[in-house]
Amino acid sequence: MSQDNFTMQIRSAYPHLTKAEKKVADYILEKASEVLYMSITDLADACKVGETTVFRFCKSLKLQGYQEFKIQLSLSIQDEDRNKGQEILTENVSMEDSFQVMSQKLLNSNVSVLMETQALLDYGKIEELTDKLIQARRIFFFGVGASQIMAMMSANKFLRIVNKVYCYTDSHMQTMVASTLTEDDVAIVISYSGSTKDSILIAKLAKAAGAYVADITRFAKSPLTNYADVVLLCGANEGPLQGGSTTAVMSQMYIMEVVYIEYYRKTYESSYEYNQKTAQSIIDKMY
Repeated sequence: MSQDNFTMQIRSAYPHLTKAEKKVADYILEKASEVLYMSITDLADACKVGETTVFRFCKSLKLQGYQEFKIQLSLSIQDEDRNKGQEILTENVSMEDSFQVMSQKLLNSNVSVLMETQALLDYGKIEELTDKLIQARRIFFFGVGASQIMAMMSANKFLRIVNKVYCYTDSHMQTMVASTLTEDDVAIVISYSGSTKDSILIAKLAKAAGAYVADITRFAKSPLTNYADVVLLCGANEGPLQGGSTTAVMSQMYIMEVVYIEYYRKTYESSYEYNQKTAQSIIDKMY
């Protein structure tokens, strides 16, 4: 679908939209490229409407929801770029780049993301989360899709220094576990968009059960953050067609590394002891 066709689709639906939905359409038609990197909450705030209005707007275009809308919008913008002879693979890398230029751009992008994530770090929030992790009876890491890999990596890392860490990969098991947490538990929910249904449900259930909920996400305002006690922001801008991009993963990994090291520092004696035991346990598995 070309940008013109997508615009035509919005304009075709325009007369049948409600007054509030027309505000959303007007904003998208004017600032399509910016919308790609907005959460549903960000777009709703920019249009001065509710999230349900944005969702209804997507339904009016016969789309399943906001994420499908962003994918279609991204595809249409990339089609327009190709028509201009400027096919874009990512935000910075193009088809015309040499290998050396491409690799340098990726390096610059990753370094920039780490610096932005570091600038977004709030020590007060890191300290609060770390203290909650130390006090917790159990620590659960949750994520779906690419974020699930990040959750598993985080659980694996913490398991080296503490024996109260859990991570489930099945979505049904995740929701069941989240619903049975207690006020003595901590749930860390990782979701770049903050709009993934499974992650939102997990955070909602964990919060209702009384657990302390920490979110690692890109957007300060998203459906997921409505159920968070603390939100840690990663600095990567990831388009709808770039799910699981290296920059997004690196920014999340950096945050978890900061939390891990701070936990280790605050519990050095016990963490060091556990680290020695876990390291010793896998010696026979290595050459």
